[in-house]
Amino acid sequence: MLNNLNRFIQRWMPLLTPLSLIIGVLFEEVGQHLLFLVAWLFAFMTFVSGLKMSFRDVKVFVNYPKTILFTIAFLHIMMPLWAYFLSQWIFDDHLLTIGFILSVAVPTGVTSVIWVTIGRGNIPLCLAIILIDTLLAPIVMPALLHVFVGETIQIDTAGLITDLIWMIVLPSILGMVLNELSKGEVQHRFGATLAPLSKLCLFGVIMINSSAIAPYLKNINSELAYVIAMVFVLAVSGYLFAFIIGYIVWKDRTIATTFLFTAGMRNIAVGVIIATTYFPAKVAMPVVFGMLFQQVLASVFNKLNERKLHVKEKSHVM
Repeated sequence: MLNNLNRFIQRWMPLLTPLSLIIGVLFEEVGQHLLFLVAWLFAFMTFVSGLKMSFRDVKVFVNYPKTILFTIAFLHIMMPLWAYFLSQWIFDDHLLTIGFILSVAVPTGVTSVIWVTIGRGNIPLCLAIILIDTLLAPIVMPALLHVFVGETIQIDTAGLITDLIWMIVLPSILGMVLNELSKGEVQHRFGATLAPLSKLCLFGVIMINSSAIAPYLKNINSELAYVIAMVFVLAVSGYLFAFIIGYIVWKDRTIATTFLFTAGMRNIAVGVIIATTYFPAKVAMPVVFGMLFQQVLASVFNKLNERKLHVKEKSHVM
């Protein structure tokens, strides 16, 4: 039953994500009373993800150091610069600029491993990127925010680092330790139960945090339309850049596929939590809307990737 629920959620993720956002907006008063649950829900999600990893995943760094460093540079240098440039060009609002930067500065998404598996990429490399990027989050995210917005708004850096460690680093390490001590038995025995619960927690995080941007969504205007359009452009360009760069830099299609999804996917849930906790509500707008497009675009670019591989294999045969 739980396996069927997990497959159902996975299949309908592109629809359930925006539905969660809409429910959160409609029931904003309920969501505001449940804000205290968000950090716990996210910590649980990270713990479940940690159960799939082991400290041996870090050893992959020895085999692919340049690939991992390049991916992290793409995630936390190239894309934030691109987001900053576009937001400054289109909007004259530093709160929205912070939101757009935050939406792409968060760690790579754990769900990228699903798409790397579907696209027949390099799973150990994908897990290594997720693990290393996740553990670096308490250092990278505060540093990026200070570089881009430190002069325009006061940031509680100590609190931000503490929350990132509590929500990401400690649950990840706890999950990995349990996985190592049990030699994978915990994931084998409880994985089917925890997987759908983790996804339901994600929807819960979206619904609760959507209450913060409800006042902006109830007043539909041109600015809101531009924000959504900009979020879409950023999401598409992230995947497109990764798709093009992957096949230029690497001849190995498994590495190119892995780069495509780890560079295109984001752990936006943590961005929403940071935005709603440390910044005015308007900052959360670009971050929350980022959830609308990730899974759909992953599906689209997976098909493009398969077509590209098919063409390459056909040309080799001829």
